[in-house]
Amino acid sequence: MVSMLVLKFGGTSVGSPQALSQLVSIIKDPAHAGKTAVVVVSALSGITDALIAAAQKASGPGSQTEARQRTVEEIRDRHLAISEAFLSGEEKKTADAEIRASVMELSRTLEGVDILRELSPRTLDGIMSFGERLSAPLITRILRASGTDAEYLDSRNLIVTDGNYGAARFIPADTYRRIRERLSAEGAGGTLFVASGFVASSTDGSAATLGRGGSDLSAAIYGAAIGAECVEIWTDVDGILTADPGQVKNAFRIDSISYEEAMELSHFGARVLHPPTIKPALEKGIPIVIRNTFNPSSPGTRISGTAEPSEYPIRGISSLHRVTLVRIQGSGMVGVAGFSFRLFGALARRKISVILITQASSEYSICAAVDPLSGGSALDALTEEFHREINEGSIDKPVAEENLSIIAVVGERMKRVSGISGKVFHALGRNGINVVAIAQGSSEINISLVISSQDETKALNAIHEAFFLAGVRSVNLFLLGSGLIGGTLLDQLAGHREILADRHQIRIRLAGAGNSRCMIFDPSGLDPRRVKELFRRRTSGGPGEAAEREQGDSPLEAGSLLKAEAGPGTGPLPKAESGPEPFSLKKFIAVMNSLNLPNTAFCDCTASDEVSAAYGEIITRSIPIITPNKRANAGSCEYYQMLTGYSRERGIPYLYETTVCAGLPVISTLRDLFLSGDRVRRIEAVLSGTLSYIFNNFDGGKTFSALVREARAAGYTEPDPRDDLNAMDAARKALILARECGMSLEFDSVSIEPLLPPACFKAPDVESFFGELEKCDAGFEERRARAAAAGKGLRYIAVIEAGAVKLSLRAESEGSPFRTLNDSDNMVVITSDRYSKLPMVIKGPGAGAQVTAGGVFADIVRIARTLV
Repeated sequence: MVSMLVLKFGGTSVGSPQALSQLVSIIKDPAHAGKTAVVVVSALSGITDALIAAAQKASGPGSQTEARQRTVEEIRDRHLAISEAFLSGEEKKTADAEIRASVMELSRTLEGVDILRELSPRTLDGIMSFGERLSAPLITRILRASGTDAEYLDSRNLIVTDGNYGAARFIPADTYRRIRERLSAEGAGGTLFVASGFVASSTDGSAATLGRGGSDLSAAIYGAAIGAECVEIWTDVDGILTADPGQVKNAFRIDSISYEEAMELSHFGARVLHPPTIKPALEKGIPIVIRNTFNPSSPGTRISGTAEPSEYPIRGISSLHRVTLVRIQGSGMVGVAGFSFRLFGALARRKISVILITQASSEYSICAAVDPLSGGSALDALTEEFHREINEGSIDKPVAEENLSIIAVVGERMKRVSGISGKVFHALGRNGINVVAIAQGSSEINISLVISSQDETKALNAIHEAFFLAGVRSVNLFLLGSGLIGGTLLDQLAGHREILADRHQIRIRLAGAGNSRCMIFDPSGLDPRRVKELFRRRTSGGPGEAAEREQGDSPLEAGSLLKAEAGPGTGPLPKAESGPEPFSLKKFIAVMNSLNLPNTAFCDCTASDEVSAAYGEIITRSIPIITPNKRANAGSCEYYQMLTGYSRERGIPYLYETTVCAGLPVISTLRDLFLSGDRVRRIEAVLSGTLSYIFNNFDGGKTFSALVREARAAGYTEPDPRDDLNAMDAARKALILARECGMSLEFDSVSIEPLLPPACFKAPDVESFFGELEKCDAGFEERRARAAAAGKGLRYIAVIEAGAVKLSLRAESEGSPFRTLNDSDNMVVITSDRYSKLPMVIKGPGAGAQVTAGGVFADIVRIARTLV
């Protein structure tokens, strides 16, 4: 017999008139016409499940006769509709009669099950076989009607199995002989054989099925029997992808893959192919190609003994969604010969398949991953087998861990490329994903990891990005705050993210955003401009709704985070973009955690105590934090040390450069000094842009109160200038610098020289405050004049030295670096062991939305860089 092609069409490829039209077109195209020996077809999509449901209704408790009959009628009508769409005349009459006869036989079989109330595996196989017994003859007639010389093959007469109903194993020698004899008897003169997939027979002639993926196996069996050039599996995807596209959106088609790689991927959940399918083709050296019925122009994925070399270090990633890990341990296992034999024997006697095994090198413990439905039985089997050792105390009672998944990283290049495992574990560790168990075969083409099921999608995406998007680093950003800093950051993200992606391979995806009034989420990414406009509309409000005050460092409205709470529940969590909803900090964090996106980062552009109090919860979920909010680092020293310590020990970035001097590199410089072995002796700093502006311009030309009014009008102060003139903001920044220098200080230990008398702070409103402030003009002028007479100028300066922090108004001489300040600039002067004779000076804008948001943006980019 001349070697030719074997084609297999799955359920979706034969499930509708449109799909069947595609099938006919493919068979008649130049690449297949006259070159195809056998076409193997599945049941119409959904029919096998319907047959199983009908069988269960027949054998189940109570009378379900009407429901069962409706199912049977739906099966009949669906096939008759296909006949109506393609056939006419005598051909249609004959096809319809065959359909009705088969359905009548099915009904009688189900009635028998109903009477006996018993559904044996053998009977269930017979019922399931009707799917292909209906589809294959009908498709044969459709091909004939299209002008193709087609002949129906009933695989029950050709494929012989061991009679293990539900998952029968075919007997190669007998099966191959029968297929060759049948096809040779008909000759090879252009006849196309249409064979029923999935079904076979036992040695006594009763119907049997080949189990999951049985139609693919049928195609491989026919291909091996006739020595086909190639077996093409036509399905509804373009081929084998680098990962499940339902979980990894940027998964892409693999051009070429080896048998071994395909076996590993399919064993661990790649749904395109089932592992036994490959075996007959592997033994005969026949390539298998996965093609898309609905996109026949795609070349698909070719599976062969020698795959084309890949440009990537791995070939693909797959996963098993739910497994149970059964573990047994104890000193009674160490050095005992035959222990593993007993363990696996006990599981085999219960017909429990082991998916993955791993054993500690100390021989103290061994664990096996099994199907969750077998978990209880596995525990019983091991408890029974080792009851004596358990009673003696030499072995602990076996335990089972549930809700686990297996991730498999597969590729033949792993044998020759070092660092693969390190890259896998770095990707997982960076995303806070704990590995429960690890297994790697001696072939070195598969690393299998057991993790929590809730981390499965996150792990797949993290590993996929690490290997297949090399050099591209993505951050899924969740942003709180839309005031001056948050709003400006949204503008900067909108204007620069495409440049970052194109030129620097850094992708920043805004997955969630919120302010004091509302929040919105979309795991696939929000448009920053749209988010800002949404927040602007919500902030402006309707009649009677107060405008939101969230500027710069202003906190979220008092109590707003609590008002939106709806009780202990957080409501449904979004899978795609959710419309704006009332803000709740609790739900915002719950959604961020539940989405569990890889490379998540949280950015707080508020000045809220409530938000900063949640940093501990966020960072312990391995989510990096970027913030210009000073409240956490200037709060209790214990909380500051917990956050920074956890970040340092676990490698989870906690970036707060902009909490001091906006975008100036002050904190990072201090860290670099410490890391390089320098010791900071003294820091002097002007840390308030407002106070810097006032005293830089306090030259006698205007009164002090007039300068404060001018600064307020220019936007250099808060709406109530007392929020700046109380020096609390500068004190918080000074405390953060002190803590960065290793000082364990609390805020109440910071010495603050008051600029204003108590009467100014007791004034009931801003205008009353200015009235009180004008009473202080004479005192400020006297102090200024005295300093000027000595050739000095007034500056409000923080000093950090010898374990103490002090803020005071000082008269600085002409040579002082603080006399060079302009406008609202900040300045930090660092004296260290290395910078003792000539201190280091850091100077520049220490406030303002653009520079602060720019500093936050830079920290977000730093998060991306840690992903390398």
